[in-house]
Amino acid sequence: MSRTLITYQLEIAVARPLRIAVGRFGTFRFPAGRYVYTGSARRNLEARVARHLRRDKKPRWHIDWLLLASGVSVTAVRRSSRDECVVNRATRGTALVPGFGASDCRAGCGSHLRYIG
Repeated sequence: MSRTLITYQLEIAVARPLRIAVGRFGTFRFPAGRYVYTGSARRNLEARVARHLRRDKKPRWHIDWLLLASGVSVTAVRRSSRDECVVNRATRGTALVPGFGASDCRAGCGSHLRYIG
């Protein structure tokens, strides 16, 4: 039996320091540099990834607000059959925005966005 891909990671480049209002979640500073966002989809993983890559969308998830900002681009996408939180915890970097992308996290990750530098 093959394992279903359920987790994705977006490698993100932020060209210049940003201050972004992330919906009702709050306004945060994002230093220029590289980030990794870990997410999952129980169904239609490729549709979820494709949505993240589009610029013409209504922001729904925390990551949408960051990806819609000027000077922000996705540089790579990785997929995994491992659990989202397992992949996230194995990702190096610093969680600059507590709770970002982790509103449904039950594993205590703290954030599903890592600043790599």
